Amino acid sequence: MPKRSAGVLLYRPSAHGFDVFLVHPGGPFWARKDDGAWSIPKGEIGDGEDPESAAKREFAEETGVALTGELTPLGVFKQPSGKLVAAFALEGDIALSCVQSNDCKIEWPPKSGRMIDIPEIDRAGWFTPQEALAKITKGQRPIIEALLSKLKLSPE
Repeated sequence: MPKRSAGVLLYRPSAHGFDVFLVHPGGPFWARKDDGAWSIPKGEIGDGEDPESAAKREFAEETGVALTGELTPLGVFKQPSGKLVAAFALEGDIALSCVQSNDCKIEWPPKSGRMIDIPEIDRAGWFTPQEALAKITKGQRPIIEALLSKLKLSPE
């Protein structure tokens, strides 16, 4: 059975339509990567946990910000790795200065047996849909496209 994750694509109105909130993964592997490296805040769905609860929990863990409000389902998206991501949208606004990631352990360098602590995300940003489509990982582009469709907008 493929791994399952859930996440939230936060969006807010802006002068040019709306912006979306993305996060950049922390750690040495991602340090020099930008375009195609960003993500929606997301993480694994626990055993017996519903996807919406997991999405809210993961958003809070990765950003330090608890979401309130009803999430809008965008769909389930298969990633190149085979993982399934249940994505939800929520209109809201958070100041980037409020974002504070939790830490996680990774093996670095790979296969070294050495574990290091890294922030789960090292930065966050608000992007126009067009910018976000360039920043987000290839497998998550359909999540932004689903939000555009739901809002009946184009990325430009």
